[in-house]
Amino acid sequence: MNAKYEFVPGDEKIIAPGCTVKRIRSLIAIAAFGLPAGSLGGYIESEKCLDVHGNAWVSGNAQVYGNA
Repeated sequence: MNAKYEFVPGDEKIIAPGCTVKRIRSLIAIAAFGLPAGSLGGYIESEKCLDVHGNAWVSGNAQVYGNA
């Protein structure tokens, strides 16, 4: 668990056998993108795919998994 984003329960996609990505929702505002807290983001496989510090964000229907 982190203070930047959370996974949206029930909103996930199976990309390939053994690889599932889950949609994220911001817990804080990210001013660099004009992103208010509570905004839906894209899909990530795990927290290792998106830094929990700084302004990094995955948006839309983008999917980040593996070593990305």
